[in-house]
Amino acid sequence: MTKSKNKITENSPKETKIRQSKKKIIIISLIFLLLLMLFPFVNKNNKVEEKAANENASKKAAVEFVKEGELTFVKNSGGFISQINIEIAGDETERTQGLMYRDKMKENEGMFFIFDFETAQSFWMKNTLISLDIIFVNKENEIVKIHKNTETLSENSYPSGKPAIYVVEVVAGYTDKFGINEGDKIVWRRM
Repeated sequence: MTKSKNKITENSPKETKIRQSKKKIIIISLIFLLLLMLFPFVNKNNKVEEKAANENASKKAAVEFVKEGELTFVKNSGGFISQINIEIAGDETERTQGLMYRDKMKENEGMFFIFDFETAQSFWMKNTLISLDIIFVNKENEIVKIHKNTETLSENSYPSGKPAIYVVEVVAGYTDKFGINEGDKIVWRRM
């Protein structure tokens, strides 16, 4: 059996410096590569957040009332109650938007939703900043349900209880102020 002697060699200061420099270069390169790999995700997230902010800003900017018709509330006996100007939500996009993001509405204004057919309806107040009275109306133009003073920014459901083809939203308290009740009727026209 032969014994081998391990020869211990010491690195010169120059070799040690070179080895340390190589380690630093490798570490800095790895950090740089890692940052390059993460950059697209950070940039993408910023673009998504920026796009969402722009969409919210455009929704908030595009919420001025536009008079598209008039709606009259009539007692079931035929007597006049009151009249409002209406903005009409006649397609899916308009019905989905409704009065969301609006911070005010005049007492003589309202949103009038027209659905394709009469069925049980249900509304909520998500992203709706003003309290409303929600009035459900059947195809005979008769008011079948009124939800008064709805809670703002709520996802609670406000159902019609009976089939409805129209829904009228007015400022909270309007139906009490003018004595509008279930069983009363509406008459409306487009401008």
